[in-house]
Amino acid sequence: MPTTFQQAVKTNVSRTQRHEAIDALAREGKPTKLGILVRLSGLSGEFRGQALGELGRCRATEELEAIAEDRSVERVLRRKAAAMA
Repeated sequence: MPTTFQQAVKTNVSRTQRHEAIDALAREGKPTKLGILVRLSGLSGEFRGQALGELGRCRATEELEAIAEDRSVERVLRRKAAAMA
């Protein structure tokens, strides 16, 4: 059985299950895993954006600041991270 993180990234899992997995990572207090999702360039923007939003709701300031400074992350996501930090 895949882990919650694996469910969020696997393409053969339904969109609903992937969104639920990202929600579960936030409920479980896993900001590092959410940060990885935001940084995954191969992951659809809708899931990266959701992970970023969950980081903001969790008040994961350190992770948000790290994303805001990470030039490998798309500019729009960096700006949103900076605004939420």
